[in-house]
Amino acid sequence: MSTYDVAIIGSGPGGYVAAIRCAQLGMKTAIIEKYDTLGGTCLNVGCIPSKALLDSSHHYHDAIAHFEEHGIEISGDIKANLKKMIDRKQNVVDTNTSGIKYLMDKNKITIYHGLGSFIDATHINITNPDASGDGKSEEIEAKNIIIATGSKPSTLLFIKLDKKRVITSTEALSLKEIPKHLVVIGGGVIGLELGQVYKRLGAEVSVIEYMDRIIPTMDASLSKELQKVLKKQGIKFYTKHKVTAVKAGAKEVTITADDKKGNPVEFKGDYCLVSVGRKPYTDGLNLDKAGVKANEKGQIDVNDHLQTSASNIYAIGDVIKGAMLAHKAEEEGVFVAETIAGQKPHIDYNLIPGVVYTWPEVAAVGKTEEQLKEAGVDYKSGQFAMRALGRSRASGDIDGFVKILADAKTDEVLGVHMCGARVADLIAEAVVAMEFRASAEDIARMSHAHPTYAEAVKEAALDATGKRALHS
Repeated sequence: MSTYDVAIIGSGPGGYVAAIRCAQLGMKTAIIEKYDTLGGTCLNVGCIPSKALLDSSHHYHDAIAHFEEHGIEISGDIKANLKKMIDRKQNVVDTNTSGIKYLMDKNKITIYHGLGSFIDATHINITNPDASGDGKSEEIEAKNIIIATGSKPSTLLFIKLDKKRVITSTEALSLKEIPKHLVVIGGGVIGLELGQVYKRLGAEVSVIEYMDRIIPTMDASLSKELQKVLKKQGIKFYTKHKVTAVKAGAKEVTITADDKKGNPVEFKGDYCLVSVGRKPYTDGLNLDKAGVKANEKGQIDVNDHLQTSASNIYAIGDVIKGAMLAHKAEEEGVFVAETIAGQKPHIDYNLIPGVVYTWPEVAAVGKTEEQLKEAGVDYKSGQFAMRALGRSRASGDIDGFVKILADAKTDEVLGVHMCGARVADLIAEAVVAMEFRASAEDIARMSHAHPTYAEAVKEAALDATGKRALHS
C-alpha cells in the first residue's frame, strides 16, 4: 500500500493547486481524479471552454456587426462554423488539461485515475472501472486528505434533463447545431454567458429568471446595466417568472411559467438550457466512513481552518459553503496546504471578486449597495461612465460604468462594481486596493495610463471623494 502525507480527491482548480502547494512545501502528495483528464469542471466543461466559445462568437459578431465601421470590408457571406468553434474549444481544453498533467509530473505528484472513496479517515479506496463495469481497485493511505470534488449542475425537481433538448451547460458547450430558439432557465452567470454565445451566432434567446433581476447576487446597478445592454443586443428577458413545467419533444421543448401576475405563459424552443445553479458533488465518497459531516444542502461542514468533522480531513471549493468560483477554490487549496505545513495563511472572503464574462463584462468585489444599506453603513458612492473615456470611444466599447463605494467617514473603499470592456481584468486593481485598505482618495491620486479603460477606476474614485471627476 502506498502512503502519502497528503491525498487530494478531485483535480479541479482547488485540487490541483492544493497538490502543487503541498508538493512545494515538501509533502509527498497524491491526487485522485475519477475522469480521464485532470482539471475538473473548470478546465473541461466550465470556465475555459465557455471562454473559448465566448471569444470565438465575439469575433464572429464583430465581423458581421462592427468590422465595416472600422473600415474593414469583407466580400461574400460570413458564416459561423459551429463545428470548428467547438473543435477549437476542445483544443484549448486539451492544451490546458495536458498542462495540468505536466505540472503534476514536474512537482512529483502521483496521479490516480478512478473514483476515490473513504475506507476510514486515513485510507482511500480507488476504483477504476473498465468497460464492463468491473475493473481494478487499490488502496492508499494518507496522513491528511483534502476533498475537492467540486459541484455539478443542479436542476428543478420537475425538470427531466434528457441532455438532448433539455440540457445543462455541459451539453451547451458541445451542441451540433446553432439553436433556432434557445430558452434559458436562470439569469445567472452561466445562463447569460452561454445565452450570449448562441445569440451572437444567430439564435433567438429568451432568459427566464425567477427573481426580479438578472445576476441577482450582484449589485442592482450591474443587473440593470447588463440587462439593458443584452436587451439591446436582442436577448429577451422574462424576470419574476416562475417555471412550472418543462416538456421535451423530439425537436421542440415547451416551457410553462407563471408571470409576474401569476398568469401562465408558454415558451417554445428547440433547446432549453437549465442553468439554475450548481450543487456540491460528493457521490461515492462514503463520507460517513471517515466521520465527515455534510449539511442539508449537501455542503461539507468545515471550520475556519477548512477542517471537516474529521480533523485530518479538509474540504475546499464548491463542495463547501460560499461562492462557487474557481479562484476561491484555488485560494482555499493554498490555504489548506499551508495550514497542514504549520503556517498561518489567511483568506478574506470579502475580497474574492466575482465576474460575468459576457460582453460587456461585469466584475465586482466587496459589498454591494444593498448590503451596505441593510447593515446600516454610512457610505458614499462615486460613479463614472465608460462612454466618457477616450479609450472606450476608440474601441467602440462605450457601455457600462465603474462604481466605487466608500465609507462616508474614513473614505475606505468598501465595494467596487464594474460593467464594461475588460473589467474582468480591471477588478484586480480594486482587490489590491481593498486588500491594503485603501481609501477612494488613494486610488484617485494614483496615475493611470492614458488612454486606458482603467482611467474609469480613477475617475470613479475622484467622484467618490467629492464629486470631482475630471471627465464627466
